[in-house]
Amino acid sequence: MSHLFISAAHKSSGKTTITVGLCAALTARNLTVQPFKKGPDYIDPLWLTQAAQRSCYNLDFYTMSTAEIEQKFNLYNQNADISIIEGNKGLYDGMDVEGSDSNAALACLLKAPVILVIDTIGMTRGIAPLLLGYQLFDKQVNIAGVILNQVGGERHENKLRNAIEYHTNIPVLGAVRRSLELEIKERHLGLIPSNEDNQAQTRIDKIAELISSQVNIDQIIAQNSPNFIASNQVLDCQYTEFKVKIGIIRDASFGFYYPDDLIALQAAGAELIFIDALHDAHLPPIDALFIGGGFPETKMAELANNKSLKQDIYLAIEQDMPAYAECGGLMYLSRQITWQQKTYEMVGILPFDTVMENQPQGRGYVHLRETEQGLWPALNSTSHDFYAHEFHYSRVVNLPTDLKFAYQVLRGEGLDGKHDGIIYKNTLASYVHLHDVEGNHWTQRFIKFIHSYKIGKTNAYNY
Repeated sequence: MSHLFISAAHKSSGKTTITVGLCAALTARNLTVQPFKKGPDYIDPLWLTQAAQRSCYNLDFYTMSTAEIEQKFNLYNQNADISIIEGNKGLYDGMDVEGSDSNAALACLLKAPVILVIDTIGMTRGIAPLLLGYQLFDKQVNIAGVILNQVGGERHENKLRNAIEYHTNIPVLGAVRRSLELEIKERHLGLIPSNEDNQAQTRIDKIAELISSQVNIDQIIAQNSPNFIASNQVLDCQYTEFKVKIGIIRDASFGFYYPDDLIALQAAGAELIFIDALHDAHLPPIDALFIGGGFPETKMAELANNKSLKQDIYLAIEQDMPAYAECGGLMYLSRQITWQQKTYEMVGILPFDTVMENQPQGRGYVHLRETEQGLWPALNSTSHDFYAHEFHYSRVVNLPTDLKFAYQVLRGEGLDGKHDGIIYKNTLASYVHLHDVEGNHWTQRFIKFIHSYKIGKTNAYNY
């Protein structure tokens, strides 16, 4: 059960493409590869999941304790031949000036050797002091190798290899040439999600082929990482007797779901029924609805044209069915979406409109405090602050002044810089993305709310 940490000197170095290629190449060798992603991200994990044919899990210092990170890593790492953790941004980047939340800190916590992916455009001998600086900056970090990326050709590669071999003791594990076939297209928020790309598997296969021919896969496999055992291997995941059916809209528009949150919903008693908002004409028999984030603006014509499903959702929510919507889901429940000078009607159950902008309207970690207007029952009697994240280019407009909000925003943007979590009947819709962690077991609360409504409705019918 070896494990590696793939990082870089800075963001946009190509580490996701390299990591996707490594996961696919190792999987093609019949190895069980477990991918992880540092930080709050949905898009890279979608690609890593498809490449490894195994769900990718997020490890995040901001929303998780170090003990919980260790436990989660151990839980999913233990049945893998090799685990690959992809960092975010650069190796030493983070919010804390002392580096407690950096990629380096996570690599040290998990005792993971680090492989640096270096974008070598415009660089030759200068790569040596860069690598030496990264080694000296924190000697606890085990930089086990480097993969050269965006290499211009044989001459460029030789100059880079010679400089590294002469001045450092860091092995060069590969040199990846510049190639359009290694590019995954981007839009706002990063790479285009694989669930939107009809050619995703073909693209992954080609990336794996190129990585296999330019990276020494045998050396990657041979990296010596110590066995990792968490100090406490029991995750706080409570199974209940509640039995509810939750419809989850998951398609090319809505794909932002943490796999461990879906597992937690099932553990809390939910049967998950997946719905395609682009093609399914009607809602199936369900007790509640969960609409995650995504890019509904890219499919807004198709979403708008599926009028029968929109009508079903409108009526279900109007008739008090519990629903929870995040970001893209909030946009879908609004009256309309405007993007690139085009406007399309959405479900229309929430009394406002959404507009896509060219610049981020909210991006990063958030700190929220629950108001007394929320729907879901508390798991304890204490006041509840929690941490999560948001990333959206849309904003709400024509917002009524009499709405109820579940959250007060202490850090972040939310809906208006002060509030998030619109409450309408039994629906909670917000820009924040929740992750079920020990500091915020939202899935248990949502299930209890659904169950209470279901029992109350049944009793009302029996009255």
